[in-house]
Amino acid sequence: MSPPSLKAIVEGALFAAGGPLTLEQLQELFAEEERPERGALAAAIETLAADYVGRGVEIAAVAGGWRVQVRALVAPWVGRLWDERPARYSRALLETLALIAYRQPITRGEIEDIRGVAVTTAIIKTLTEREWIRIVGHRDCPGRPALFATTRKFLDYFGLRSLNDLPPLAEIRDPAFLADALDLEPRDAPRSEPGPTATPR
Repeated sequence: MSPPSLKAIVEGALFAAGGPLTLEQLQELFAEEERPERGALAAAIETLAADYVGRGVEIAAVAGGWRVQVRALVAPWVGRLWDERPARYSRALLETLALIAYRQPITRGEIEDIRGVAVTTAIIKTLTEREWIRIVGHRDCPGRPALFATTRKFLDYFGLRSLNDLPPLAEIRDPAFLADALDLEPRDAPRSEPGPTATPR
C-alpha cells in the first residue's frame, strides 16, 4: 500500500483535531527526517479548501490556525443534531464584549461609563471562563484597575483571523445583525440607537 498523500494527512488531522491547527502543529505530526516545509503544508490546505467549495464543510483560517467547520449556509440544519440549544447571551454581556473587542485595552469602569450601567461580576466571570477576555495589564491611575482585552479563543470562536476582521461598527449596530450573528434572545435584541464609536486595532 502506498503512503497517504500530504493532503490526505492534513485533512485527517484537521478533522480529528477538534480545533484549529497551525502549520507548526501540522509539522509536528511527521518524523523530523520527513517533515514537510511550511509552504508544502500551506499548499495542501489551499488545495483542500478548493476541494470543499460548494460542499457542506469548509477549511477556515482563524487566529489559531486552520480548521474544518460546517458552512454557515447549512448550520441551521446541522444544528438540529443536538438537542441542547446553543448558549444564548444577554444584551449586557454582548455589549460588554463588543466594547472590549473594539476599545481594548479597556477597564471595567470605562465600559460602565460608556454603557451608563454597572458591569456585573457575573458578566466578567462568564467572559473570562469562556477565555474570550483576559487581563493584559493595569491602568496607571488610582486603584490601578485591570485592563481587559480579547483572546485568541475569542477570535477562533467568532471565526476571525485578527481584530481587523471585526465587522464595521455601523453594521453591528443593526439589531438584526446582532440578533442573528450573536444569537440574542428576541427580547434582548438591542435598539437601533447609536452605539459607541471606535476603530478596531
